[in-house]
Amino acid sequence: MLELKDVHYCPATAGQPILNGVNLTANQGIPALVAGASGTGKTSLLEVISGLSKAQRGTFSWKEKRVNQRQRRWICGMVFQFPERHFLGLNIAQELRLGHRRLNSVLQGEVLNMVGLSQLDLSQAPERLSGGQQRRLSLAVQLMRKPAVLLLDEPTAGLDWSVRDEVLEVLSNLAKEKVLIVVTHEPELFKGWPCQAHRLEAGQLQPINTLPSKNKP
Repeated sequence: MLELKDVHYCPATAGQPILNGVNLTANQGIPALVAGASGTGKTSLLEVISGLSKAQRGTFSWKEKRVNQRQRRWICGMVFQFPERHFLGLNIAQELRLGHRRLNSVLQGEVLNMVGLSQLDLSQAPERLSGGQQRRLSLAVQLMRKPAVLLLDEPTAGLDWSVRDEVLEVLSNLAKEKVLIVVTHEPELFKGWPCQAHRLEAGQLQPINTLPSKNKP
């Protein structure tokens, strides 16, 4: 269980806090969805949770024990919006090995199976994959770090309807073993997805009882 209490965050470039007393509890088994309009601080929330940014106030607990900013960097794996734009490896195998001194082939196989990419030719360049495969590869890269918490910024952005459903199915399966926190400005895309939904507004989180419906083209 990951728990945030009274978290405040104000970046140096902002005149007022973006997060103004955020409280959130996220558990393994059911993803936490945070919806909100663009510019409301959803990405900042993930960066603070992951330890990439420092909160001015508030506490963070993992399994009922306080954790600091550095500890959260080890606990959390963050997948940014459009992560495929930041691939560095010349091929899939190299992308999965980046940041690791030694190749753990067993872990690599497990991770690729978890995200549904076990049949891929690892000598392919990441850029040659489909949009959905690229998004799942970015998840695999983070899973190689063995994070206990996965933070996902707009994981369905730019994907067509059929691929979105595939990605959501992968995330649902990952939530059985990891704590998942997903942020989106399009909550209607997650209608019917089993999750605990919240809305970030005026720097605070409020529960959403019913997600808006989506209209397929």
